[in-house]
Amino acid sequence: MFSSSSSFFLCLLIFSVTFSHVLGDKIFTGTYGVNYGRIADNLPSPQSVVTLLKAAKIRNIRIYDADHQVLSAFKGSGIAIIIGLPNEFLKDISVGEDRAMNWIKENVQPFLPGTKIRGIAVGNEILGGTDMELWEALVPAAKNVYTALERLGLAHTIQVSSPHSEAVFANSYPPSACTFREDVLPFMKPLLQFFSQIGTPFYINAYPFLAYKNDPQHIDINYALFKKNPGIYDAKTKLHYDNMFMAQIDAAYAALEKVGFDKMEVIVSETGWASHGDENEAGATVKNAKTYNKNLRKLLLKKKGTPYRPKMVVRAYIFALFNENLKPGPTSERNFGLFKPDGSIAYDIGFTGLVSSAPTSSFLSFKGIGSLYVMVSTSCAAFLLLVAL
Repeated sequence: MFSSSSSFFLCLLIFSVTFSHVLGDKIFTGTYGVNYGRIADNLPSPQSVVTLLKAAKIRNIRIYDADHQVLSAFKGSGIAIIIGLPNEFLKDISVGEDRAMNWIKENVQPFLPGTKIRGIAVGNEILGGTDMELWEALVPAAKNVYTALERLGLAHTIQVSSPHSEAVFANSYPPSACTFREDVLPFMKPLLQFFSQIGTPFYINAYPFLAYKNDPQHIDINYALFKKNPGIYDAKTKLHYDNMFMAQIDAAYAALEKVGFDKMEVIVSETGWASHGDENEAGATVKNAKTYNKNLRKLLLKKKGTPYRPKMVVRAYIFALFNENLKPGPTSERNFGLFKPDGSIAYDIGFTGLVSSAPTSSFLSFKGIGSLYVMVSTSCAAFLLLVAL
């Protein structure tokens, strides 16, 4: 016999399934997004970041917290944001719905509807990590966040998710052989069951760069960079892959299928290529980063599916918007940015930066929609508006 709370939650799930498809279309506009990490002390203001994103016509971003200054700056921008509930809050949020309610009332509700908050990522790369207490807290935390959103009437516009690393898989080659780790499954299955009920996709952080860096002797760098190469053949599915990115996504689809979630969409929550690294970090060069990100952008703009899921359009968030000079770890961790801290492009893949890459220029250049160009002199506070004829 159901308790009143169980009956209420069941009703929430039925309601959410009805609207899950509509919600999915609202979360991600198009196919291209970017992760806006801020572990740095030299980045442009959030207001300047909005200008930069608009110039680049980037309409989807993810942040790793719910910083109020950032959320205020994005008010009225029309840019869809997935905010993060950091790992350190999960244990507390998992205790009760009231904790989740308080967090949402403080960090989400005050910024609506002006700021287009479209998702809450509950933790980041929890399963497969080293903290088992976080593994145990993930599902109850996600459920509490969802229930709080539902009670506030926000669950139809804000999606609850949780991105995973490749560490959740026991193996991923060939793609059809991919399975979840046995120790991860007892935690992954209930999470997938819940996300399936509320219409949440499977978010995966997929990095061909990391795979190549860890095994450059056996991985063709051209396969990792979307360049011409023999590719791989998956004998079970009889499918050919000419790039690792698509193979990684299909590996996730294969793992999901094996545990009964063959209808769940896979979205890439992080992917990118480092432009600089330590001596032992193979492939971390500006040339490779430019090649990977330029080819990836072309692929995503085609709005096509994978070999195994040809009708499921591939969508991805690039890591990252900026180089982050305070990130710990190897040098590569601080060099994934599409843009430098001053807002200039790190390398050219077709975007316009806040600052001209020419060393003699003294102007900040914002390229707007159509023929409107806004140029801001760095030597004075005057704004010069030019409309190209």
